Amino acid sequence: MNASSEAGLTIETLRPRVLSCTRCPLHETRSNVVFGEGDEHATVLFVGEGPGEVEDQTGRPFVGPAGQKLDEVLASVDIARESVFITNIVKCRPPGNRVPTKPEMEVCSPYLEAQIALIQPALIVTLGNTSTQWLLPDAPGITKSHGTFYAWRGRILLYPMYHPSYLLRNPSRAKGSPKYQTWEDIQKVRKWLDEYSAVADA
Repeated sequence: MNASSEAGLTIETLRPRVLSCTRCPLHETRSNVVFGEGDEHATVLFVGEGPGEVEDQTGRPFVGPAGQKLDEVLASVDIARESVFITNIVKCRPPGNRVPTKPEMEVCSPYLEAQIALIQPALIVTLGNTSTQWLLPDAPGITKSHGTFYAWRGRILLYPMYHPSYLLRNPSRAKGSPKYQTWEDIQKVRKWLDEYSAVADA
C-alpha cells in the first residue's frame, strides 16, 4: 500500500482496511484492532510500539495506565490529546504485551506509513526504543536519543521520548530520572510547537 499514490485514500477509508486486517498472526488473538485516534491533520503524531490489554479491549490507543501517564505528560504543557494523533507501529496487541516481532512490524508498517502520508505531521514523537529504532534505525538507544530532534525524510522531524510504561516502572521524580527527563523533553515539544505555530500563522 502506498497512500501517497492512491487517489482518494483518506484516514476514514484507510480505517476499515486496518480494522479487517488478517495479514499476520496477531489477528488471531486480538479483541480489537487499535487504529489510532486524534486530529487527522495533526501537526504532531505520536507513535508507540503496540496496543496493550486495555487498548485491545477498547480499540483505542494509550488508554490504559501508560496512556494515562501520557495524558499527564501532555497536560503538563497544555497539549490537548485531541490536538495530536496517537497510534502504534502494530495495530493489534502482541500476546502478553511482548515486543512486536520484526515480521509483525514489517506487515503492519504500510498502515503506519499511510497514516503518516495522510496526516502529514511536521513532527513525529516516537515513544520508546522500539518505535524509535523502527523509524530511525541509526538512532542510538532511547536513553541517548530521547529529547533530540532528528531530520526524517527531509521535511519531517522525529523526536524520541521515553515510553510512558517506562515511566511507570521508574517512578522517581529526582533530577536526572526518566520522569524528570521526560518533563524536560515535553517542554521542548511545547516550545517547538509554539514556534512552528507562530511561523505558520505569520
